[in-house]
Amino acid sequence: MAAGAEAASPEHLAQAIETYLTDHPEAALLEDGRVLFDMRSARYAVSEQHGRCLLQLWSEERNLIRTVVGVQERTQCLRLATRRMGAAKPQTLELVPTSDRRTPTARDAARRNYQRLLERVLTRHFIGCKVDGLRSAMDLEHSFGPAYVRGRLLRGTAADAVIGVGEAESASMVDGVLTLGILWLDHCRQHGDVRRHFGGLKVIVPTGAGRTTAERMAWLNHAAADFQLYTLDERSEELVAVDFRDTGNLDSRLVHAFSAAAAIERNQAGIDRLLSLVPPSAKDRVEVRASSATEVGLLLHGLEFARVRHGFAANTFAREDVINFGAGANETPLTAETEPLCRDLFSRLFLSRHGDGAHTDPLFRLQPERWLEARLRAEITELLPGLRGDLLYSQVPALSTGDRGLLDLLTLDRNGRLTVIELKADEDLHLPLQALDYWIRVRALNDDRQPVAGNEGGRPLSAFERQGYFSGAEVSPLAPRLLLAAPALRIHPANEPVLRYFSPQVEWELIALTEHWRRELKVVFRKRSGNAHI
Repeated sequence: MAAGAEAASPEHLAQAIETYLTDHPEAALLEDGRVLFDMRSARYAVSEQHGRCLLQLWSEERNLIRTVVGVQERTQCLRLATRRMGAAKPQTLELVPTSDRRTPTARDAARRNYQRLLERVLTRHFIGCKVDGLRSAMDLEHSFGPAYVRGRLLRGTAADAVIGVGEAESASMVDGVLTLGILWLDHCRQHGDVRRHFGGLKVIVPTGAGRTTAERMAWLNHAAADFQLYTLDERSEELVAVDFRDTGNLDSRLVHAFSAAAAIERNQAGIDRLLSLVPPSAKDRVEVRASSATEVGLLLHGLEFARVRHGFAANTFAREDVINFGAGANETPLTAETEPLCRDLFSRLFLSRHGDGAHTDPLFRLQPERWLEARLRAEITELLPGLRGDLLYSQVPALSTGDRGLLDLLTLDRNGRLTVIELKADEDLHLPLQALDYWIRVRALNDDRQPVAGNEGGRPLSAFERQGYFSGAEVSPLAPRLLLAAPALRIHPANEPVLRYFSPQVEWELIALTEHWRRELKVVFRKRSGNAHI
């Protein structure tokens, strides 16, 4: 959109905002350089009302309502000219790709300082070893980024790969260090001096930030490499070894399964109202799915575009349906005034979101992984005939170490063995270890077996069975299988090298799908852990 779009229509302003948020799912909204909303957790509504473009944002911390009067595209950001109700002058908000507000100069300086600090600490701690080749330079060919300092510790013909990440980096960067560490170890082994043996990997994380790395490291193949974890206090320069085999009890809990049929029946009046606004020719494309006992969503190819929640009206015990519409994080209450906007959104959505849609359309591009998940759910028995499509759970909430996680798909195979399915529609360097996180949680919940009064045969039941999942089936006590699926050309080349370092106890399978999976979903090739060699 042209700079200084004061004369732009409210529809064009809203579309510019929606397009930016679609292209930048980790965006943040700033005011005077301060982060107001992290769009990974916030919700928004952008609409045309009474000839104005109205932007609303809300999160657990705050809410905001502004009239957008202009947008201006800048390098890596979208500047919004807005008016607050009652204010005489417009105010500027900025949408930026991430919430990391360090300038490039400050970020680079912090990383150089960390590299010097790490070299001092390693030299002092590992007496008799030579610290060699510490660097943080970008190496796109081998997937190494500047957030991580990597190098070698040499002792005669023996050596270890070493990698560290500073406390100034984001939590996701810190959690990603093990992926890069495995790749660095593999690179050292493949490209190092043939006379020198790289026996292991030393990973260094900030103090208090090692839990995720420790849990993951416990499920690597320790016969293939000596993996060691350390925490570094950058103020005291104290390096402390972490026993990743003793991370304490994994706090994994599961919400109780609910009746999807009962939830849909409970919300049927609101569902019928929404369906009356869908173009008649498109109603058979709508998927109605319950997300909880009180909330039901309407989906098109995995994208939830409207939802109904049945609950109590404010200040009364009377029940009412709360109906919202909007795609992704965009959410607008359905009222008599917003009904025309709702009809327009539905019309645009069904024209845009289909297998032959335009890749430039934000409604086509939104949530590709949920689209892929919807296709796999519908065709899983034909695509992966060893799995049970009748006992398939999507977006299963599980909690571990205080963090909420959503498993993409969870089902049983024909022998009753749990199968975790993690999907990616685009390249993701960290797919293997993120999938391993879910596998660890599911395994812990399956191992949590307790006798239940009235259970036939007295067989102890897993946490899944006790919470109402897989009704009528017997869940095997065997460790879960792990399936990772992505379009063939979207599987990151680093994924398989990382998978090869998984423990033999983690039975994994990498499934490559057709590139044009929106039109036709087929398996191109499969690779299994039994064929992996290091």
